[in-house]
Amino acid sequence: MSFFICNDRFYKEGNPVITPDNRGLKYGDGLFETMKMIKGKLQLKEYHFERLFNGMRILGFNKPLTFTPAFLEKKIIALAKKNTHSGITRIRVMVLRGNRSVTEAGSDLPDYIIQTHALTDSTSLNGKGFIIDVYPDVKKSCDILSNLKTNNFLPYTLAARYAEKNKLNDCILLNSYDKISDTTIANIFIIKDKKIYTPSLDEGCIAGVMRRWIIEKLKTEGKDIVEKSLTIEDLKQADEVFLTNSIDPVRWVRQFQNVRYNNTQVKNIYDEIMKTF
Repeated sequence: MSFFICNDRFYKEGNPVITPDNRGLKYGDGLFETMKMIKGKLQLKEYHFERLFNGMRILGFNKPLTFTPAFLEKKIIALAKKNTHSGITRIRVMVLRGNRSVTEAGSDLPDYIIQTHALTDSTSLNGKGFIIDVYPDVKKSCDILSNLKTNNFLPYTLAARYAEKNKLNDCILLNSYDKISDTTIANIFIIKDKKIYTPSLDEGCIAGVMRRWIIEKLKTEGKDIVEKSLTIEDLKQADEVFLTNSIDPVRWVRQFQNVRYNNTQVKNIYDEIMKTF
């Protein structure tokens, strides 16, 4: 039996802990972080907590003085220990607004929920390669919410359903200007003539923690990496393509529509990254 934490208390998985009036449930009024823990250590925790607390500020949460990164890390470690998740573990932290209507005044204090799930060890690049396409029905906006991981996740969930229905590994979401934003679960990078490109945050993509870390690491290694607006035509003309997120740092894309890619440079990037993790 697994457990989760809700507002400082342990509960068995499956126990109801929020009411129908919770704003996170009713309106998607909240945020979440997905982190990776390896042998009791949170990976890139400073980046994750920075993004979470920045999102809370943007959404207008009233943060208690005790609600800190150190507090959350302590709760995460305690939960992982209770669930005997001592190896590679997925962590999900949700911050939700409490019970009231969309127009009703309140304290804006955060409710929070933490879950842990054991992961299998993966120490090699995906050999088969992903097949991806564009999700055609919803466009992402480019505003102050676009870079946040909010509970209002409908564009991504619909794109994920589209990918499953069409036997794809993932789907690209475009922004309202028909430029590439990100995918259902990852940020996207393309390689062309040994230069690496990824959509800038202005294009409405999630401000991915692994995206940020990879950009910083590649720049320190002298790699030519550029954040810019990217089109579908740029993707079709790319030599190689890869996806990144906190759980799977690098995933090679083998095919987009009728275009196929190799993975020579992606393998090198993966090997360098795994040395750190």
